Amino acid sequence: MARGGQRGSTQQRRNPQAARARRNEDGIIPQLARAVREVEAAVARRSAMPEVRAKFQVVALLAREERIRVKSDPDLSDGRRGEELKRLDGIATILAQTAARDSTLFTLLDENAEMSDSAKAMRRELLKKAGVNEPEPEPEAEVVDAGAAALLEKRVMPLSVQARQLANPFLVPDFAHARARVRPRRLAGWELLEPLFRSFERSTPDAPACMPLPDADQLTTLTGRHDPAGRELMHHQAQLIAAAASGHRTFLLADEPGLGKTAQALLAAEASGSFPLLAVVPNVVKTNWAREVEIWTPNRRATVLHGDGDDADGFADVFVVNYEILDRHVGWLGNHGFRGMIVDEAHYIKNKSSQRSQNVLELSARIRARVANPLLMALTGTPLINDIEDFRAIWQFLGWIDDVVPQGELMEALEETGLTPADLSFYPAARRAVIDEGIVRRRKIDVASDIPARRIADIPVELEGEAGRSIRKAEKELARRMMERYDAALSTRRSGAVVEGIDHRLVRQVAGWEREDNSAKTGENVFTMMRRIGQAKAGLAADYTAQLARNVGKVVFFAKHIDVMDQAEQTFKERGIKYTSIRGDQTSTARQKAIDAFVNDPDVQIAVCSLTAAGVGLNLQVASNLVLAELSWTDAEQTQAIDRVHRIGQAEPVTAWRVIATQTLDTRIAELIDKKAGLAARALDGAGDDIEGGSIDLQTEALVALLTGALEARGDR
Repeated sequence: MARGGQRGSTQQRRNPQAARARRNEDGIIPQLARAVREVEAAVARRSAMPEVRAKFQVVALLAREERIRVKSDPDLSDGRRGEELKRLDGIATILAQTAARDSTLFTLLDENAEMSDSAKAMRRELLKKAGVNEPEPEPEAEVVDAGAAALLEKRVMPLSVQARQLANPFLVPDFAHARARVRPRRLAGWELLEPLFRSFERSTPDAPACMPLPDADQLTTLTGRHDPAGRELMHHQAQLIAAAASGHRTFLLADEPGLGKTAQALLAAEASGSFPLLAVVPNVVKTNWAREVEIWTPNRRATVLHGDGDDADGFADVFVVNYEILDRHVGWLGNHGFRGMIVDEAHYIKNKSSQRSQNVLELSARIRARVANPLLMALTGTPLINDIEDFRAIWQFLGWIDDVVPQGELMEALEETGLTPADLSFYPAARRAVIDEGIVRRRKIDVASDIPARRIADIPVELEGEAGRSIRKAEKELARRMMERYDAALSTRRSGAVVEGIDHRLVRQVAGWEREDNSAKTGENVFTMMRRIGQAKAGLAADYTAQLARNVGKVVFFAKHIDVMDQAEQTFKERGIKYTSIRGDQTSTARQKAIDAFVNDPDVQIAVCSLTAAGVGLNLQVASNLVLAELSWTDAEQTQAIDRVHRIGQAEPVTAWRVIATQTLDTRIAELIDKKAGLAARALDGAGDDIEGGSIDLQTEALVALLTGALEARGDR
């Protein structure tokens, strides 16, 4: 036996390649290599069935775990560790190439992506083949973490609400017109949510943007074409109210700002009898919502929740609550028997992981559980801020989808198309199906021809003196730092990976690194650069605003930063121009007083407004000129600001004067904002130019432009 063992050992020393080959067949890596090749072949055949997607996810997660183990294993020699990591790199490369063929696979790599039961079983099977026996998972005990406990501790119950609930102790669930849950049949096993989102990116210029609406003459539940207060409704407003009166109950009301979405929502609730009604709104417009209830539904009583709701009227018809305090009230609100819920500025819930989004989605689910057909309305003139994915939380609030698949009538409509995501014609049909669920999008140019036109006029300014020199120097330093990273990345590439001229893919990677590192906290970054540019422009923008005020009358001045607002107000004070200020740190009373002063006092010539705090909920159409002293990071924010002036009630053409600092990042940011505006135009209105990648990250794109320009100047063309 000893001699046989010695002989085998000798043979291994004489044939090290055979020994290495046998060793390479041990462990999890060979199993992952075979599995990833199977996934690659399936996706190449354009087959992304659930089992293929599950295998892709399992391979990626196990490869990630194995890499961590290999790096930290003290028993591995450096040579063996390097060999294992190289094999894992090969698997990762195949995964990346496979995902490039089907971009929906990337969603399975998200840290919040859940594993299906089949994926968990597949994981155990792969580990078993590798010689690792993973025990069956035990049922998880329900655990309330510290954060959830703290949230429950914060929840309140206003006394007046308790009184109402005691007066109406039996809130019977409404199961009238209840619908059976629609489960996918022919589309079972298909990933449907991503294709639905992509269908809005692939829209053509003539694609519809609005659900079919009844003719306004069908509106019979209200007094003719008038609201209960006797006001004449505009045709587009009456159409939506008629749809609610005829039984439609879920709306993504995405009319351009200024077309009266608040009035339409309240009158739709009146037409459908959806009281009591819950309105979740930004803090700055709570008071305005109470006013709108008095104007449009004078027979209904509104209560505004502040803090713990001690002064709330539990017997009111409309409850207005802001996002920031929703976590305190979500408990009793879910049990109050609401028959309708409105979410104003619904793009606030686009981040599903945020607490505000989770609160809104919880309330929507609880209302739908008690009322078979509640009125659910998401109001926003800018539903797409950065990406088509911004739709996800809004659609879920409306009950059109859940975390995994389309729901109810939307699922049925997709089944009726007779198509699958493998068919190109599926995408326009899917888009139409979603729109018919309740997307209502009208543009001013189409439905309110009596509203005068608007235009954006750029005012280029030269930053002179020390401030201008300092900003240009800082931009050069930022570009130099990124060029160093670019050159370092090029120098570490493997041989053969040579790109003639500028490697634009690497440029984008470097820009992304810079943005993530936030300049490594050592120097200027794109955010501080834009703030410095805004500070340097403040005096010039204020000077131009003062000239406008003296020549054309009232002007609205928008800025992003407080110090820019302060500098502008100092300029107006020195010139004897009366102004008012609208900021984010004001109380509702102070804010309304400032608005009333600008609107009603002929001596107040300028309203100095925060771009973020005053961009919603204001009617400033008493002015027809506004100055954008600083640029936003989104076209949506810029549009919201302009539409404080360009809205129903405006009698003059509107001009937005955008102050741009030449020879700085400001110029490029302005170009990118204009380009990004095409995203909403294409997705919602079926118009606009194509945008590479579907959406644009302005900060990254600005850095890309800066680095590209520096490389071109160096001669890397």
